[in-house]
Amino acid sequence: MCEVVHMKQIKHCSTRRNPYCKLDSAASNSPFHHENELAYQKWKTHKLKDYPTSISQLVVPLNDPKALTVQEYQQIKDCLLKTNMVIYDIGRDIQEDKSIPEQLGIQLGIHSLDRNECADDDGFTSIQVVDDGLHAIYIPYSEKGINWHTDGYYNRLSEQIYSMILHCVRPAPEGGENQLWDPEIIYMMLRDKNPDYIKALMEPDAMTIPKNVLNGQLVRPDRSGPVFMITDEGRLHMRYTARARNVIWKEDSLTQEAQQTLRALLNSDSDYLFQGRLEAGQGLVCNNVLHTRTAFKDDKDNPRLLYRGRYFDKIMF
Repeated sequence: MCEVVHMKQIKHCSTRRNPYCKLDSAASNSPFHHENELAYQKWKTHKLKDYPTSISQLVVPLNDPKALTVQEYQQIKDCLLKTNMVIYDIGRDIQEDKSIPEQLGIQLGIHSLDRNECADDDGFTSIQVVDDGLHAIYIPYSEKGINWHTDGYYNRLSEQIYSMILHCVRPAPEGGENQLWDPEIIYMMLRDKNPDYIKALMEPDAMTIPKNVLNGQLVRPDRSGPVFMITDEGRLHMRYTARARNVIWKEDSLTQEAQQTLRALLNSDSDYLFQGRLEAGQGLVCNNVLHTRTAFKDDKDNPRLLYRGRYFDKIMF
């Protein structure tokens, strides 16, 4: 009989109270603080050692995602600690069952779902093509491609999305691939080019998402914040979108240069860039990594369907 993970092994962590870096907190000792060079170099050496260079190295087969074995849990943990993401594979087509991502999240210590306006009643969101209603005005519910972003970049700083589960029930017959970047790797590449870029992108007004007004009603006010943030635990969090419209970048020359360099890095070719498509019974678990989605062609008789859970918790071990 397989040994199953005991829930007391899981460390639960909510980072909602500290939205961005404060110099008088543990953040100043973090390797992600732009002035902490010694800790950064030590972290970088450890980060790059045996870092995966193929998306296949991120895949962990699961027998029962609702009852992880100790070995499966350890494999997920190791992958998340190294890359901030892991792809699980149940190995078979499955029915429309939201309890799969829900129970998997609970076993990994994440509970606080972002019950946003587009979420279903249970807090998860059904990602599928929608032709009318509220969902129809947003790109994720269309066949269009989506540029580089982290989820919830428009949320208030006290309600950042720190982790996410994306579970595939049915892929599109054509298209719908994802590209994935570990934010820590992008941070490293940007810092190695110019540490001042990091300082600029940690400013509280580096990136502003303008207000959202629908039918004359204010849905969301302007939201300003940094791109890179350091949590109370000294971990890195990234808030970003590559959208050219409806994004206001701070107008000083350093911030403009930093965001242009960041955009170029995201679109560069690298062994650290992962690309693939989730098939039925597969899912992405991550600490809100940077991701894209290519356009796809849907089948109305067998439509593309994924379940997405956005969490206010970071997966911590």
